[in-house]
Amino acid sequence: MGVFSSVGRGVAGAAASFGRVCEFTGEAVVSLLVVLFCPWKMRFGDFALAFQRAAFNAIPVATGIGLLLGLILAFESAAAMRMFAAEVYVSDLLAIGVFRELGPLVTAIVLAGRSGSAFAAEIGTMKVDEELDALTTMGLSPVRFLVPARVLAAVVAMPVLTILAELAAVFGGAAVLKAMGVPTPVFWEHVRGVTSASILSLGLAKSCLFGLLVGLVGCGAGMNARTGADGVGVATTSAVVGSLVAIAVADGLVAVVSFAWGI
Repeated sequence: MGVFSSVGRGVAGAAASFGRVCEFTGEAVVSLLVVLFCPWKMRFGDFALAFQRAAFNAIPVATGIGLLLGLILAFESAAAMRMFAAEVYVSDLLAIGVFRELGPLVTAIVLAGRSGSAFAAEIGTMKVDEELDALTTMGLSPVRFLVPARVLAAVVAMPVLTILAELAAVFGGAAVLKAMGVPTPVFWEHVRGVTSASILSLGLAKSCLFGLLVGLVGCGAGMNARTGADGVGVATTSAVVGSLVAIAVADGLVAVVSFAWGI
């Protein structure tokens, strides 16, 4: 009987958690739609502050990781291509890989580690301090009051950071190939030749989707934080782990859809 009761409590707890996630997601989506169709209801002060922290404060990290990504990809690929005297085609590989896949993915991981965890910590601390209860007492929905500004800030910040990271990666690859004897004009000509509007659009669309997921998961983890001493820490960990899982699943789904549509 002890085993069955433990299993039952686990299933009931999982069902309750799933219900809370669905409830938060529905209310958050409705709040975002309200803000999009009625922009004057946006808390622009919170949006500006969240955007500054998510975008401007993350520029050094995003560009640094992008530069290292381009250096490593170009160096490793050129080492393999050298056996076939085809180092020049590393520029094609680098451009397609960075603009289509690695740029948005790596930037989303950076955003999840910085901003997703920050959203969870901020809202979780407010819950521990009973500030969310105070909003409810005043007749304000905590989700509508706190979530839209942060989620939209993450959505807008992601393309900005992605573009900067991709440019840094391409410049890093150009530096490596120049050191290996590939002229810089030839490198840029190959990059221009393989870079199409569809690849750039797909990468930026994925970055917006990843930003939306990071914002929703981070805010949701903060809203569902426990009120105990370790509630904020658990919420922050859940935000980062949940964001990474959501990004991986979404990236896989987008890859399948892109293949089916021939993009």
